[in-house]
Amino acid sequence: MRKSAVVILTLVAALLAGATVVSYTKYKRSVADYKQATANQESMRARYDQAVSEIVAIQDSLNTIVAGEGTVQASITQNDVETQQPGTLHDRTLERISTLKASIARTKERIEELDAKLKHNGVRIASLTKMIKNLKQSVSEREDQVVALNKQVNQLEGQVTWLNGEVSNQQEELATRQQELDAKQAELATIFYTVGTKKELKEKGLVESKGGVAGLGKSLKLTGRLEQGSFTSLNTDNEKVIRVPAEKVQVLSAQPPSSYTVNHVSKDMVEIQIVHPEEFRKVKHVVILASS
Repeated sequence: MRKSAVVILTLVAALLAGATVVSYTKYKRSVADYKQATANQESMRARYDQAVSEIVAIQDSLNTIVAGEGTVQASITQNDVETQQPGTLHDRTLERISTLKASIARTKERIEELDAKLKHNGVRIASLTKMIKNLKQSVSEREDQVVALNKQVNQLEGQVTWLNGEVSNQQEELATRQQELDAKQAELATIFYTVGTKKELKEKGLVESKGGVAGLGKSLKLTGRLEQGSFTSLNTDNEKVIRVPAEKVQVLSAQPPSSYTVNHVSKDMVEIQIVHPEEFRKVKHVVILASS
């Protein structure tokens, strides 16, 4: 009876020992599984955090692109239709758009790399997938906006080319008008004078002696026969002095006396100083009698 009890107890002890070993093995496996699960969770968390950080960085990059686009918009809307020379606003705007395109291309590469990395690491979190999708959508929108900007720049370039032509035409027209005005002003300002003795003026047919009695007391009068070749031109806007090599001079034509003065420079030189050109040149032909 005792032997049977001993055998039974031994079997029970063996079973308990076996159960303990199995339980301990399961425990160790559970602990290992837990640690692995914890490690996997931490790894997943780390990859998630890294992905989120990358997404934030990419979004910041997109925001920078938006800011850059605003700069381009501001550039092409301020004085955008004024005439442009090479290397100015138009070239800087195209350069800025090129920079935006390059930035968008780099951002697309980063998104694709992040997407591939998440797929490779087996990260299948819905929120991350949605973030990636939103980033791709944002990049696509930026590309469309840059295309629109480029189109706008091309349109403005056409306007600038047209305006350049208009400005050039206006400048030519203004130059022509200015030449016409200068010519008209020169015509208005120019008088024609001639100087001579009584004999010389008579020979030119400019004066004649009239009046008097029995050949005495005659005075010189203008005949009114003016031959352009007998006169010298003078622009009274540029010159206001007529020098006459004589002892005495007399202005026979009808210039207002208040419009000029007669100054004796020396014994044989007299200057007629034009003090009021507008009045003086109302009579275009000036006949000056020189005498000694």
